[in-house]
Amino acid sequence: MRLSNYCLVVPDMGRGDLTDAEWEQLRPFLPVSNGRCGRWRDHRQVIDGILHRVRTGVQWRDLPERFGPWKTVYERHRLWSADGTWERLLQQVQAAADAAGEIDWDIAVDSTIVRAHQHAAGARTDPPPAPASKGAAEDEHQAETPWQSLLARLVEVAQEARAWAARGAGSPAKST
Repeated sequence: MRLSNYCLVVPDMGRGDLTDAEWEQLRPFLPVSNGRCGRWRDHRQVIDGILHRVRTGVQWRDLPERFGPWKTVYERHRLWSADGTWERLLQQVQAAADAAGEIDWDIAVDSTIVRAHQHAAGARTDPPPAPASKGAAEDEHQAETPWQSLLARLVEVAQEARAWAARGAGSPAKST
């Protein structure tokens, strides 16, 4: 970011970055620095890096430079996964979205059990469906409110954090 003629010029946003509306909804719930450990890198930039990593599956070291140092992004994700920050963020954003009437809590439960024959695991007979046009996917996401879009993103990150915790719980202790 740089200042130009008294206006803040922000680098181009990536396709999956938080929108301004999503950021404004998430910002009040983020932890603040305690001042003892120095300044934190901008939360928005780091969270965009984490979302990029979760969305694309890229290795941490291959994060684009616009998210800052990959190690900073990795460490923030690791620390927030370990201390439950992602879970708290998800709960707080869900509660705020529910208070705003943006969550539909209708749940469909079906207890039907379908069993396949043991030989039913054969090869696919139909060709794969043609990919949807790009415009259809964009139209689908434009109907989402910032709350819905933010919740979907936080659910992905929280699920990855849970998977990290599960893998860590099952691994033996390491010492150097």
